[in-house]
Amino acid sequence: MPPPPLAAGGEPPLIGLLRSASGRFALFFTAFFAAAATAAAVVLWWNTAGSLERQVDSAIRADAAALVERRRDGAADALVAAIEDRLALDVQNESLYLLVGPDGRKLAGNLESWPSEANAEQPWIRMPLLRDGAVSEARLLRLEFNGGHRLLVGRDVAEKLRLRGLLSEGIAWAASASAAIALFGAFLLRRALEKRLLPVYGTAEEIAAGDLTRRVPLSDRDDEFDRLGRTMNTMLDRIAQLMEGVRGVSDAIAHDLRTPIARARNKLEEALHSARDEEALRAAVEQGIADLDGIVRVFQAVLRIAEVEAGARRAAFAPIDLAPALADAAELYGAAAEAREQHLLAELPAALPLVGDRDLLMQAVANLLDNALKFTPEGGTVRLAAAAAPGLLEVSVADDGPGLPPGDRARAGERFFRADAARSTPGSGLGLSLVRAVAALHGGDVVLDDAHPGADPPGLKVTLRLPVA
Repeated sequence: MPPPPLAAGGEPPLIGLLRSASGRFALFFTAFFAAAATAAAVVLWWNTAGSLERQVDSAIRADAAALVERRRDGAADALVAAIEDRLALDVQNESLYLLVGPDGRKLAGNLESWPSEANAEQPWIRMPLLRDGAVSEARLLRLEFNGGHRLLVGRDVAEKLRLRGLLSEGIAWAASASAAIALFGAFLLRRALEKRLLPVYGTAEEIAAGDLTRRVPLSDRDDEFDRLGRTMNTMLDRIAQLMEGVRGVSDAIAHDLRTPIARARNKLEEALHSARDEEALRAAVEQGIADLDGIVRVFQAVLRIAEVEAGARRAAFAPIDLAPALADAAELYGAAAEAREQHLLAELPAALPLVGDRDLLMQAVANLLDNALKFTPEGGTVRLAAAAAPGLLEVSVADDGPGLPPGDRARAGERFFRADAARSTPGSGLGLSLVRAVAALHGGDVVLDDAHPGADPPGLKVTLRLPVA
């Protein structure tokens, strides 16, 4: 698959490059590399060309200081002799001297006449120099003595200038090579980034085309791109799971609600054609309304579960004490248990601090108690217990009913799922779905186990585990 075009809609290539993240990374790499090369060139220049100039100035300054001492010890003749000695020993022919008297007449040195540049205010002079028919450059220091004598001490820096020119040329070539290397490195960096992102592009395009089974391929490098790919794959798995849930809910609604809707319609149609009197017709209509109310409650339960799974209720989280709410639920369902000749036992601590949605948690506990009372036989016992552990809070409801086979426990939280033993009892199979959704919203989970292991019937114990923080 070819990489995406750099410039779309006919825009300039540079604009397209800047719009591309890989292009921006490459340009940043180039700029950073160029800045590093520039810094290296500056340091090299300072340590070479700058050092040469400093050495020349230091040599001139030392030579001038020695001549000043000679002038202080003797007359102008001593200074003339010192200059002649220095010129005689100058094998490289780089030293420059000129001593003139008060009348401007040359007394000693290898410069022909006093240059006009030496009349400036600054003692240091840089001036062109013609020697042996070739143009050179001189670096001079002007000294003035009592009595009107003036002295120029300097060096011919032509050789230093040639060396500096070679150095500048070398730095220029090095800078050009560095720029070429930086651009080539930026090109390779951009190609590498695009190559690592191409699987993501391809996967996204195939998913957009309808193949939801595609996932981003991963390498064995475990780098940032692999972590991005794993995150995207986890997201795609979650989306696929939610879509599968939506399809399952749609199928379950179509299957489970078709029967009560058809039954309500048949009853109303039968009453319409065969009702003997107004009282019979009214009873049929009331029964139809009750059936439709049950269907509405199923839809409301489905919508509530969807709302909880979407996290829309997280804004209602607040610090609460669950113990009083559980005590109220135990009192309410205790009366219902007595009416069924059952027993409800509550073992609750004095306080259960938690951060969560009180209404949703109580709805979940109510669903568990309602299921427990529904499946517990007459004379049986339902137990509501709660306990707090470090970082965890557990609320459990246990009954004396037939229990749930291990094979059905994994599906107990699916919407509209009902075990074989529960098909003869009223209900829609949404109670545990809501409990699992509420637990997931609070960062917890639901655990199903036998209430009386080894007994017959074993009963069912459902534990809602919630993190305290």
